[in-house]
Amino acid sequence: MSKTIQSITNPKLRLEILTPQEVKKIHDATLWIIEKVGVRFPSKRALEIWAAHGAEVDHEKMVVRAKGELIEKALKTCPPAYSLAARDPQQDLPLDGNHVFVGTDGCGVEVIDIQTGERRVSRLQDVRDIARIADATEQVGFHWVPVSAQDMPPETRGLHEIKAIWENSSKHVQTESVYNEREARAAIEMAALIAGGKEQLRKRPVLSLMQCSASPLMHDASNLEAALVGAEYGIPTGFMTMAANLTTGPATLAGNLAVGNAEVIAGTALLQLAFPGAPVFYAAAMTASDLRTGGYTGGGPEDFLYGASVNSLCNYYHIPLSMGSFATGAKEPNWQAGIENSLSTFMACIVMSDMLLGVGFLHGSRIWSYAEMMMDCEIFAIIQKTMQGIVVDDETLALDTIAAVGPGGNFLKQKHTLKHMREVFLPQFMDRRPFNEWEARQDDARDWALAKARSTLENHQPDPLDKKISAEMAKIISTLEKK
Repeated sequence: MSKTIQSITNPKLRLEILTPQEVKKIHDATLWIIEKVGVRFPSKRALEIWAAHGAEVDHEKMVVRAKGELIEKALKTCPPAYSLAARDPQQDLPLDGNHVFVGTDGCGVEVIDIQTGERRVSRLQDVRDIARIADATEQVGFHWVPVSAQDMPPETRGLHEIKAIWENSSKHVQTESVYNEREARAAIEMAALIAGGKEQLRKRPVLSLMQCSASPLMHDASNLEAALVGAEYGIPTGFMTMAANLTTGPATLAGNLAVGNAEVIAGTALLQLAFPGAPVFYAAAMTASDLRTGGYTGGGPEDFLYGASVNSLCNYYHIPLSMGSFATGAKEPNWQAGIENSLSTFMACIVMSDMLLGVGFLHGSRIWSYAEMMMDCEIFAIIQKTMQGIVVDDETLALDTIAAVGPGGNFLKQKHTLKHMREVFLPQFMDRRPFNEWEARQDDARDWALAKARSTLENHQPDPLDKKISAEMAKIISTLEKK
């Protein structure tokens, strides 16, 4: 297998969507919300942690109000940089503010079948197949559990999913599908098998956990318990806000940022109060509700601005960011998907978000498409190339070569051309054929992308997971199912 993972590193292009004064104003508004309005934490353990540190706790309503000084003190213990470990150490991902890695998206409930093209309910085999293709795709740096294994028992579904990915890829696994304390402890046991024990897992976390908040200003009880387990064992853990303008957040972008930020920062502070120094990340997939339906849009100018602005908040807090990108609202790989996924990803990349989620989805993260996955990876490759900017030095100015060719000449035969020709971007799925050839064939990027996915699934063999480890994982899952 290829050990290469493409990332954006040391870019020449940068963008700051919020001024330092605006970031501070959003931060101050966030602290005001947490102290004056409060955030709901429906977990006895979470409430006890807050109370032990002097926060005002309404046990009946399960609402916590904490002073800004407590929140800021807790956030100062967050590690600003760490690595997401992979089963293959060559594919570890440094989250240091100077890399952008892209992952698959999750957790969809339907799949456009790779062979028949029919839309159907997702199952465990889909998790395996997507992991295998992602393992071979150099643009994909890590896995989010892509689709729900709906043919597995609900109480252990998330565990079957991460096991399937580890068996079909040697890249880092991040899951949003481990929802409670019992599952989280089992997932830790499984990850420790790969790392070589729980202490080694602290040093090389091959698993990371993400939990969604419940906008506006709430967390889910079981998700909090799972997140606390992750922090306890040094597993990178993050909370994702999906606050949406008009419905679960204010109509204004700044107001929605403040609501979502309060959810994530309050959750992050809880983890730091319980386990100071635990590796954490900020996760966000804010959007706007559609004015006509109230539905999740999965694209549009609001999404693009959120993609750029949230990283400014993360830089302020010195916390890595996992930013929702791609996940178009389009129903098929088309013009809308291209626009939404290109702009959302460009905006998130140009501010250097550490992790981007994620390739492969249509209809607002509901339907998995293999063709969309391949084309999304090409979008990332184009943005990666663009962000390298233009290098200007004696070699790239090529004055000797220009002089050798002279007026009316041709550069094809020059040694300088041979040396640098592979630096020119060569797309896999953009159609640059002569018109007559296109007219005769009438195929396009969707056909080529699907063919690439099929070929990869058929021919790529990932580094196998040790059979003994796989068997031990199966025992852990089986034990949980018997309880």
